[in-house]
Amino acid sequence: MKIYEFRAFPNPLRARMAAAEKGLTDRIEFIQVDVPNGEHKRPEFLQLNPVGKVPVLVLDDGTAIAECTAITEYLDHSAGTPVLTGETAQQRAQIHMLQRRAEALVLDAASDYFHHATVGLGKLEPIQIKEWGEYQRQVAIRGMHYFDSVLRGRRYVMGEQLTMPDITLFAGLALIDLLQIGIPETCTNLRDWRDRVGQRPSASA
Repeated sequence: MKIYEFRAFPNPLRARMAAAEKGLTDRIEFIQVDVPNGEHKRPEFLQLNPVGKVPVLVLDDGTAIAECTAITEYLDHSAGTPVLTGETAQQRAQIHMLQRRAEALVLDAASDYFHHATVGLGKLEPIQIKEWGEYQRQVAIRGMHYFDSVLRGRRYVMGEQLTMPDITLFAGLALIDLLQIGIPETCTNLRDWRDRVGQRPSASA
């Protein structure tokens, strides 16, 4: 298998962490795509993913799978334990719900702030709406408070076992750090959780 990525970005981090948690890293060739210089918009890459985003997983038979949730779903079902996307119908539904909230309320919100209210990717940004970016910064801050409440009394987002919402939230906070937004001082549960996840080998995969 191959994963086309730009290692500095949060979504490729999600794929890497999931692969590491599943013990699949040695079976994957990671290929860097020079996003800051527009390589993701060139015809060769667009043949893999017409949307022009990383990461993209390419299977041994040439099948290309884009969208981070689809990639991590595939990786989770390609090996045994630990199960990152849930075993029962209820677990899967709750994990999907919290995964989407981690995206919308933290990772995507911080990404919108980056693309709209900072220089973002510079000349590659087709349009910027600064007011939207600043609004999304506040969404990210509220999202961190939300997950701080979720993590009260819990080791991980779903309880005692790390699952995909943890990985997505961890990647979102990496972007929060890069953008110097900062985790609110009062979010002690979130801070402790990030330290705990950061100690896992997958966090530096």
